[in-house]
Amino acid sequence: MLKQLYAYVKQVLLLAEDVQKVKAEVKDLRQEVKEMAELMRQWRFEQQRDRENAEHEREKLLLRLENTLLKFERRLPPSNQQDRDTK
Repeated sequence: MLKQLYAYVKQVLLLAEDVQKVKAEVKDLRQEVKEMAELMRQWRFEQQRDRENAEHEREKLLLRLENTLLKFERRLPPSNQQDRDTK
């Protein structure tokens, strides 16, 4: 009977130790999940910022193109004046 009691106490102590280890692992895993969630949030923010920057760059390129075309059009003489000069 004393051996059985000793075995049960030993088993309880080992289980308690295992529970403490699992609790510590769970705590570490929760911390890792929090860190990963923060990294994902930062990554999504950077991705959104990159998309917005690319959109702004496209808009600027279109405006530059439009500006260049307008400058080019201003350099050409009007069609009526060309006709007068050739006559």
